[in-house]
Amino acid sequence: MRLQGWILDLYPSRQGMTLWLIDANQRRHRLIDPFSPAFYVHGSPSGLRRLQEVLTTRDEAVTCRLTERTDLWQNKALKVLQVSVQHPTKLNSWVRWVHRFGPRLQLYNSDLMLAPLYCWERRVFPFAQVEAEVDKEGLVRALECQDSEWALDYTLPPLKVMQLRLEGFTEVNPRHGRRGALEVEVEDNCSVIEDSSEPAVVTFHRLLQQHDPDLILTEWGDSTILPLLRQQARRLNLPLELNRDAGLPVQQSRSRSFMSYGRILFKDSATTLYGRLHVDVNNSFIADHCEQEGLWELARLTKLPVQYAARTTTGTGISYMQMEVAYRDGVLIPEQKSEPEDFKHPDQLLLADRGGLVFPPVLGFHENVAELDFPSQFPSIMVHFNVSAETVNCRCCPESPRIPELGYHICRRRKGIVGRTVAPLIQKREQYKSLLNALPPSSQRETYKRRREAQKWLLVCCFGYLGYKNARLGKIEAHESINAIGREQLLVAKETAEQQGFRVLHAIVDSIYVQAQGATRKDYEQLALDIAERTDLPISLEALYRYIVFLPSKQFAAVPVPNRFFAVSEEGQLKVRGLECRRHDTAPLVARMQREVLAILAEAHDYRHYCLKVEEAREVLVRYRERLESGTAAVEDLVISKRLTRPPREYQKASLPAIAAQQLYGCGVRLRPGQTVEYVITDAEAVVPNDRVRAYTLWEGWFSYDRKKYRELLQEAFDPFQHFVSSRAHTG
Repeated sequence: MRLQGWILDLYPSRQGMTLWLIDANQRRHRLIDPFSPAFYVHGSPSGLRRLQEVLTTRDEAVTCRLTERTDLWQNKALKVLQVSVQHPTKLNSWVRWVHRFGPRLQLYNSDLMLAPLYCWERRVFPFAQVEAEVDKEGLVRALECQDSEWALDYTLPPLKVMQLRLEGFTEVNPRHGRRGALEVEVEDNCSVIEDSSEPAVVTFHRLLQQHDPDLILTEWGDSTILPLLRQQARRLNLPLELNRDAGLPVQQSRSRSFMSYGRILFKDSATTLYGRLHVDVNNSFIADHCEQEGLWELARLTKLPVQYAARTTTGTGISYMQMEVAYRDGVLIPEQKSEPEDFKHPDQLLLADRGGLVFPPVLGFHENVAELDFPSQFPSIMVHFNVSAETVNCRCCPESPRIPELGYHICRRRKGIVGRTVAPLIQKREQYKSLLNALPPSSQRETYKRRREAQKWLLVCCFGYLGYKNARLGKIEAHESINAIGREQLLVAKETAEQQGFRVLHAIVDSIYVQAQGATRKDYEQLALDIAERTDLPISLEALYRYIVFLPSKQFAAVPVPNRFFAVSEEGQLKVRGLECRRHDTAPLVARMQREVLAILAEAHDYRHYCLKVEEAREVLVRYRERLESGTAAVEDLVISKRLTRPPREYQKASLPAIAAQQLYGCGVRLRPGQTVEYVITDAEAVVPNDRVRAYTLWEGWFSYDRKKYRELLQEAFDPFQHFVSSRAHTG
């Protein structure tokens, strides 16, 4: 029997890899594809022979053979023992057994996720269109992919979607104490489930069986909705079948706090299903930023299961893409990072340990400004200059050209794994950009934008992972080389612009803002062509602005900061950086006021017109002040969210977030570092700390908000727009 459809879900089982296919008629098929994953062991010849003898006599479900695979760093073949496991779910057990058998043996490909490993073997991926030949028992005899992860226009499976959320202000974690009724939406039909007539889980279970969704899309489903439904089902002894594969339990991971780039973050628990998908948009960076279309694109490219791709970092995704390239080359993938940092003299370390180049902006109001941007600059450097962990300071090309400042050399004989990974990703992203430029506003245009955004996050993380301490295919010298080349190219761009009479107002890592009296779009485009010719990197005119306003630091009025400005393009599009409306901890009322003001200022074409628009925008500020003074502002518009940096009881000072966190702690809510706390300012100057704020979930109608403090916040958000209005002398 032959089946055609899309791969909805895949996960390992004892018999092989379980595949769930969904066909064009929304019929679901559960298939088993026999799959024997393998790992590799390297050691002394005698040690490998002894291991092979023991394994072959110990279990018939394990097969061994001596073979050769390539060592990434030495670029030579190593003799290794290939250990193939007939039952995929037993792979980790055999890996642990080999570690105990020979602690000095080196293992490779031994801790890879089985789902992407299967995809590499069968050349398929999540949501791929495939044709399968199966027998009567559902065993796959042949599997052919009829799709490509690099396709621009592809058809997605016809998913039946069920959405779950709680009534009320959905931005606030319901575990903090405030929970509304459960809302269930399927195909635009919304049901509100309350416990008044019958337990919520009974109604939900009935809807689940009736609609049998392929995707359960939730808000706070991982941490709250699904765990509470499962708890209620256990109390009522009700068999709640969240999985479509009824023989498997629902998988629930633990939450944790962790440090990333100097920030404390929190990763919530995850509720993962088998046979159907569950995505919590509040627990998924990519689903939150790029919506479903971006998530599907990410899963197709990385070959990670959809539910895992939704909850992991994009760095994990690009890492698996690199490992796929290595796998296809026959390169051994180590369990842990094995290539240490090269020895450096302290002077060389100071020279190498620098980031991207930044030229502080020229403060003020500037007209007719062009932004030239190196698209995907660091990934482009990896491709054009062949920068990869194994190509930097290789052993085979000591006489090759040197990296500026650092003196490192790059291999000439082999193409780097990192460059080969990102090259098609850069190409696909540029193809989407061309399509977007040609399309009028439409739903297809929005789809392309979300897919392109997901690709951007993969490319961003690619650079960081080269220097990540645990990246198995990373090396700090490669990370340093990219920074050095990037600094050199930005300097060349700056010098080229100045030599041609342009004034450089600002430059930061991969973007440069230039201005010239009377310059046209054609002049700026020619400048981009000249820079591209000198740098050997693509650079384009990202935008031509009617005006741009570079703002100073909030603390020091004469000190510029790189990312605090707003600009209006020729087409009237806004670009905003560093203002309150871009921050996650801004009260909605303040952010909305600032966006309304920016919309008015976007109508200006020059400085004189801008000054008039500021006066018009001041009326918006007055209107919002009046709402505050009259007491008609909704409390939801006053909520401020802050991330905790430590447990509530460990705060030494009575900051506003600490006070709100301790209020929640006193009500039994256990908060951890990295989680956010939401509060409303009640009296910022109160002598008693507990009177200064109120946690939002503890808010009662008799509380009042601090009108003076919120007036100050509104004024602070308006001040940047009038900063350079009073005196033209501040403008360039």
